[in-house]
Amino acid sequence: MRVSGKKRNDMSDSILGVAERPRMFRDVLMVCTGNICRSPTAAAVLSKYAQAGTLSVDSAGTHALRGRGMCPVARDVLDSNGFAAHDHAAKSLDASLLRRADLVLAMEAAQLQSIVSRFQFTRGKVFLLSKWCGGEDIPDPYRMSRPAYEHVFKLIDTSVRKWLDYL
Repeated sequence: MRVSGKKRNDMSDSILGVAERPRMFRDVLMVCTGNICRSPTAAAVLSKYAQAGTLSVDSAGTHALRGRGMCPVARDVLDSNGFAAHDHAAKSLDASLLRRADLVLAMEAAQLQSIVSRFQFTRGKVFLLSKWCGGEDIPDPYRMSRPAYEHVFKLIDTSVRKWLDYL
């Protein structure tokens, strides 16, 4: 899933009288394992909060189920929370995606470590999505019940909101 978003207006902009803050990041890549649950969810959430225009958001998986659509339960949870689940085809994480990204947000510490060890040029731009929320792994809900997907959605939503101040 590749979606674009525009910077949100926030209180600090209106207080400073600044129409738009300069962006530190323009391309954000969300990473999970299969690229069918967590990372496409995080991409959809960030895209909506950032709005359309200046922020490009993509997702990939360390062990992607290439070509598969988004998990139906994850898609339904997104929809029921007011987020659009765009057409999605899972793709594998590769060097070109990582080079294009200014910021890479992984769901688990093991994924972060794997990315940095396999692609050393990513040092300094790979972080946990939950970095500003305690840095815990966001668990994989794949093949679990709907309440597990809802819990993961809440973790992702909270984590993405925290990142907005740094984008």
